[in-house]
Amino acid sequence: MKRKLSLALTAAVLVVPMTASAAFADPAEQLVNGTFDSGTDPWWWTGNAPAAVVDGQLCATIPAGTANPWDAIIGQNAVKLQAGESYRLAFKASASTPVTVRANVQLAAPPYTQELSAAPALTATPQTYSYTFTAAADTDAGQVAFQVGGSAAAWTLCLDDISLQGGAPPPVYVPDTGPRVRVNQVGYLANGPKAATVVTEATTALPWQLRNAAGTVVATGTTAPSPGPSGVDPTSGQHVQTADFSSYLVKGTGYTLTADGETSVPFDIGVNAAYEKLRTDSLSWYYTQRSGIEILDSIAPGYARAAGHLGVAPNQGDTDVPCQPGVCDYRLDVRGGWYDAGDHGKYVVNGGISVYQLLSTFERTKVAAGARADKLGDGSLRIPEHGNQVPDVLDEARWELEFMLRMQVPAGKPLAGMVHHKVHDAAWTGLPLDPAADPQPRELHAPSTAATLNLAATAAQGARLFQPYDKAFAAKLLAAAKTAYAAALANPARYALVTDGTGGGAYDDDNVTDEFYWAAAELFISTGEKAYQDAVVASPWHTADVFRPEGFDWKFTATAGRLDLATVPNALPDRNRVRQSVVDGARGYLSTLRGNAYNIAYNPTNGKFDWGSNGLVVNNLAVIATAYDISGDTAFRDGVVTGIDYILGRNALNQSYVTGYGERASHNQHSRMYAHQLNPALPNPPAGSLSGGPNSSIQDPVASKILPGCKPQFCYLDEIESWSTNEITINWNSALSWVSSFLADQGEGGAVPKSPCTVSYTKVLDLGGVYIASATVRNTSKQALDNWSLRFAYTGTQKVELAVNGTATQTGASVQVKPWQTRLKPGESTTILLIGKVAWGPNAAPAVFTCG
Repeated sequence: MKRKLSLALTAAVLVVPMTASAAFADPAEQLVNGTFDSGTDPWWWTGNAPAAVVDGQLCATIPAGTANPWDAIIGQNAVKLQAGESYRLAFKASASTPVTVRANVQLAAPPYTQELSAAPALTATPQTYSYTFTAAADTDAGQVAFQVGGSAAAWTLCLDDISLQGGAPPPVYVPDTGPRVRVNQVGYLANGPKAATVVTEATTALPWQLRNAAGTVVATGTTAPSPGPSGVDPTSGQHVQTADFSSYLVKGTGYTLTADGETSVPFDIGVNAAYEKLRTDSLSWYYTQRSGIEILDSIAPGYARAAGHLGVAPNQGDTDVPCQPGVCDYRLDVRGGWYDAGDHGKYVVNGGISVYQLLSTFERTKVAAGARADKLGDGSLRIPEHGNQVPDVLDEARWELEFMLRMQVPAGKPLAGMVHHKVHDAAWTGLPLDPAADPQPRELHAPSTAATLNLAATAAQGARLFQPYDKAFAAKLLAAAKTAYAAALANPARYALVTDGTGGGAYDDDNVTDEFYWAAAELFISTGEKAYQDAVVASPWHTADVFRPEGFDWKFTATAGRLDLATVPNALPDRNRVRQSVVDGARGYLSTLRGNAYNIAYNPTNGKFDWGSNGLVVNNLAVIATAYDISGDTAFRDGVVTGIDYILGRNALNQSYVTGYGERASHNQHSRMYAHQLNPALPNPPAGSLSGGPNSSIQDPVASKILPGCKPQFCYLDEIESWSTNEITINWNSALSWVSSFLADQGEGGAVPKSPCTVSYTKVLDLGGVYIASATVRNTSKQALDNWSLRFAYTGTQKVELAVNGTATQTGASVQVKPWQTRLKPGESTTILLIGKVAWGPNAAPAVFTCG
């Protein structure tokens, strides 16, 4: 999620109209000796790629072991280009081994501004490649450069018939949107809402047919005009109608829906297992993003790589990293953590919101009815920490938390307790680049109030969650959180600069009142201390509407504090109002979702989609899901089920934005590690990777050339160099993992099973770290409960030592009580006493009880 320049760009798909009159009206050849009939002059090459004319072709031996495409080049300089003129670059090429290279038209000197960067995949059979582009600037110092480095093995390149002609027809971008019937390409819950969007010019209702895998029509109906003037969706400019087939409940695979002569891609009905898999994939994705650890093929098949940035040559970090000049006089070991996005930078503010959501995914299992703690337990994810008796999602969050702790300014140093904003390379690197091969020096950037409060918030949240599993780590987190919060109070206006964007994203933020609110909320929930409660109540965000149309993200975190205050038990005086505010905010998002043709839970004030719009959409779904957890109103649950359709293919581009999910899924996201589009030897991103999605500002050169004037939903390219629309980041995947976990917990939708009992939990004694609690269980069902047990989870540091009228066992924070009264008749009650201790913090009553 970086506003940045890249060293190498790839060409997007350009469609050039080809007719009998499409030949160039006045061919203006810009290259000399492209057929090599006159030898090699004026072509040149780098010293490691000696070339010669062989059988009328220019052939060169390309060395093994170079790191980047531009480490070996064949080119021609003094190329003239005219602004506004369209050109066609064509050439014939072959390679002794399959390889992807770069064919660039660019300036011949810094900053090497590119007019075209194509990524032809070469084979042993000579093929002709052709690309068109429109020049953006006048120059007589252009260059055609074939960048052919970056291969692990040596190979031979041959080129011929190289031509750069003016007068070409202007390139026309035509996105491949597939069939005009758009569906969730993964599918639909059997008992949940089901809808398809039909792109059509028809102004009257259309018949639709649902067919099973055998082609048999199993349901029919008629479409309805979609919201918007005359059925036009403003985010896409399309005329659309909606086909609702929610009443069809039969599970199966390979369904299709036909309307207006078009048939959708196949989808399934009954897909809870798919969301179970997405929960696992989206969370396991973090392992492959880890810095400072070898990624094992046995855990992540196809993604093995050496540990990156451990100070092993050519790396120059992250075990002993200096500050930028003038920032500090010390060096820190900041190993570990997650690579933030497509580059190798690590950013505390983006790490903070990501850790929060992973921790919240786990904490939800304690506070939401129907949430499944066992699905996030030890052994549930593809990570190396199996068998340590700690839930895997906590193990993964810990990898980033420990990095964030290392970013804290040491005691005795200026600004002690503050947190460095980020660490990354001194200069931008290109794609692809293995982390272990990164030669750039690393730098610590100045501490910021925002980063410091991110540590305060997440360390406080982590302290209460790790306490049942690792008391020493929990104590370390709590101490760091308190230190960070105090340091932020002493330095409330140290902002990251928007200009600090060389080698990594700036992540600038000059309003941190929301971070103060979030940090105070987490510290209050964990400790119960009045100073933090007072800070929460005094914050202007406490009574403000934190549910913006755009949603919450790393730069606006007040929503995170609000959600936790609403869901995690605490003694806030106005907590009922806080809980109601979440329900009210979710109603707004639900209204937005219902008010547009593609059911997008996102409606930015200016009508333009922001960078990472998919992450914002999913975060808004998380708010709707939280309202369901609070209220039990199934309209909210069904809103989340419907809203995820947009992410999984029911959108204007007919594009699933999650790798590995759907027939037309994104797989060329911007990444130095998952760069298959540029190097076939490298993988695509792992399954469960969420693309940033449509971005109206289209800041990268590839998108800005191809998508000017795009309607918001069309401002997207599944191209590795479109970093403003197609990057992957830890905070977008954290949103996806939270919502996919929620969806997985919903089964196949439909009616929610009623609890067979009610539980009244009261504290009889709560003094000096010792408590006695009374849990009265009443059977409210019409059947007797036999051999039943009571289950709940503490949200603090409570530990049951003894039970009276039952036997209690506690694993982590989860408690199971087997009552001595093993049969409970309808209407009958029994009371169990629980005697325990509180290590520190409040002794809040559990939020959710189950019995049976």
